[in-house]
Amino acid sequence: MTASGPAGRPVVVCLDAGTTVIKAAVFDEDGHELFAVSRGTTVSHPSPDRAEQDMDAVWEAASSAVREAAERLDRPVEFLALTAQGDGAWLVDGRHRPLRPAVLWNDGRAAGIVEDWRVRDVLTEAFRINASLTNAGLPNAILRALIAEEPETTARAAAVLTCGSWLFLRLTGVLGMDSTDSSAPWLDLRLAQHSDALFELYGLGPQRHLVPPLLGAADRVQKLTAEAAGLLGLPAGLPVVLAPYDIASTAIGSGATEPGHASCVLGTTLCTEVLVDSVDTTAQPAGLTLALDTPDLLLRAFPTLAGCGVIDWLAGLLGLPAPGAVTALAGQASPGADGLRILPYLSPAGERAPFLDLNASGLITGVKFGHQPEHFARAVLEGLGHVIRDCLTAAPGHPTQLRLCGGGAASSSWCQMIADITGIPAIVTTDSQVGAKGSFVHASALLGRYPDLATAAAALIRTRQRFDPVPELTGFYDGEHEEFLTTREMVSVRWPHWRTHPDAGAASEVGTHA
Repeated sequence: MTASGPAGRPVVVCLDAGTTVIKAAVFDEDGHELFAVSRGTTVSHPSPDRAEQDMDAVWEAASSAVREAAERLDRPVEFLALTAQGDGAWLVDGRHRPLRPAVLWNDGRAAGIVEDWRVRDVLTEAFRINASLTNAGLPNAILRALIAEEPETTARAAAVLTCGSWLFLRLTGVLGMDSTDSSAPWLDLRLAQHSDALFELYGLGPQRHLVPPLLGAADRVQKLTAEAAGLLGLPAGLPVVLAPYDIASTAIGSGATEPGHASCVLGTTLCTEVLVDSVDTTAQPAGLTLALDTPDLLLRAFPTLAGCGVIDWLAGLLGLPAPGAVTALAGQASPGADGLRILPYLSPAGERAPFLDLNASGLITGVKFGHQPEHFARAVLEGLGHVIRDCLTAAPGHPTQLRLCGGGAASSSWCQMIADITGIPAIVTTDSQVGAKGSFVHASALLGRYPDLATAAAALIRTRQRFDPVPELTGFYDGEHEEFLTTREMVSVRWPHWRTHPDAGAASEVGTHA
């Protein structure tokens, strides 16, 4: 099957390299999604708190997806846009070859280091510079852990990359980082450049050379190399645009492009985001702040460690065939799930947004004999909805719309539930590949097809459905949200006693030498 259209009208290929799935989505020049090709990837877990990926395997999956997309086209490709999972540490040597498997954003090996930084106020001091709260999945923490665990490997390292900068390197031969990837943990927001003070705070002054240069807007458009072109089936010299990493591209692709716009990715992580024109670095440290291309446009992001994986967990526990069966089942229970409540903090690495607690654990309360599977399904979806509301409260301003995307946005009932819990109208667009669409919108503005992001989004993004909150239900959920927060505060003091990190002792000892 080929993507046909008016003769000579070009298309755009957008590569979205997620954690478990890599997609090559094809759009026509008006922003209509034509088709997408996907490739699954493998995440290995050497121990329960660790998550790694083979870097070459990620490149192979990405190039294979693009190649299949190219083979299905009978129209010219105007450019290739790239977005990818963020954070983590992807180490390469001087020949730009992987030194070890990539350590991913949801890895917990650096938990003890982050805890030591918290105790010594390193996290707070860093927030005063970059408005981001470091967690165990960021490259600064992972690099410190690898220096202690694998000194010979890190001594051979020439650069510590992210997934996006790794794929951009393979596509174009250019070594560098997008501003969103650099923002947390390396960027001084006021100066818009990498901060020597931050490297010293993290105890990484000698490793400063490992962080690639920050790429300006013009530098993020490079030519596809002949070698990569041969693998992808695209012409050498084709423009390749490095877009913001996936959570930022997804916000853009959902239509959030101006201060006050909010979005939430209902995916592996629940990533709630609000665009702002400034950030208060004196505030209580929370979340991440990502610098975008547009002057005075910053993204306050609260990516949780537990998202739709909680729904997957419940589907397996109940023997349901797919996560969609959980949302369908939840519709059989009334709001409030007959008093059953769930704190959905199930990640082995604890939680990082909107609060940081490496020991955070899930909790089920109010259980009675009368509760059935549908009550558990409802309580999980409502618990995740309260997490989204918690993140929106932590962000500045009062959003008037919340744009939803990701796999969970396919459930109209859950989207309505989120609107009711947050009290904010929710909007879902027509695109299934929202991250890829965001890379397209961003690249279109960067290449001058449109004067700015907002104009590009208005031309290329279309609304599918709007969910207005029901006032009576929002009033009910106001009380439920207070109960959610009160319960969490009450049990949080017990979290350290309920779970331990296998490597906490060793990692904590490493952290004391910062």
